[in-house]
Amino acid sequence: MNVLSRPHPDATVPVFVLVHGIGMSHRYLTRLQTELAGIGSTHAVDLPGFGRSPKPAAGVSIRQYGDYLGELLPLLSERPVVLVGHSMGAQFVTEAAARHPELVSHLVLIGAVVDPTRDSVLRQALALARDTLKEPMRGTLTVLGDYLRCGPRWYLATLRPMLEYRTDRRLCEVSAPTLVIRGDRDPVSRHDWGVHLAAQSPTGRLVELPGRHLVQFSAAAETAAAIRGHVGATAERAGDPVGV
Repeated sequence: MNVLSRPHPDATVPVFVLVHGIGMSHRYLTRLQTELAGIGSTHAVDLPGFGRSPKPAAGVSIRQYGDYLGELLPLLSERPVVLVGHSMGAQFVTEAAARHPELVSHLVLIGAVVDPTRDSVLRQALALARDTLKEPMRGTLTVLGDYLRCGPRWYLATLRPMLEYRTDRRLCEVSAPTLVIRGDRDPVSRHDWGVHLAAQSPTGRLVELPGRHLVQFSAAAETAAAIRGHVGATAERAGDPVGV
């Protein structure tokens, strides 16, 4: 796997691991990574089949992607990490947190998919098309570039697992404190779905920020601030020093 790492000189600060969505790479997470790099060590991952990472010979399940992360996280940090996933990446990190709870201190789901009431290919495609037309131009160009690199074969190979995966049900099995973030005008990850997701975790919370599906790109500073608050609030409740 390809990983873009930005270590922090203070070994006591949080470690953030950022995971992309379907067809994407670390590139559209760079702004968020830059914001988080001031408060912790950061690692942005290209999972197998995406970005610069080689494509497996066969399709990969969400469970396998969760295990890929389970193998990678101990190599990136000796301590549990703050695991952040966008869109389909929210599925990858949810599965990793459920299967490898000892490796994850906090979970953050941004623009999470897929709402089971809107899980058809047509509905998802229309919502994504509506979103793309109104995203910042630089974000759209980054998305299109990564889609071309991914290619239609691998995109379609991962599309069906994405549509079938029940993020909400799996989230019930996650012990890490969970933050759900969405853009307040996101047509892909809608308000009711965000409320529902946050309710699946005893410590779940929903934060809505100005923006659309690429809120971590268009509102990187605000997204980072929400993540920082999530990690800091948990540390305060536990009586630990707040290192963010």
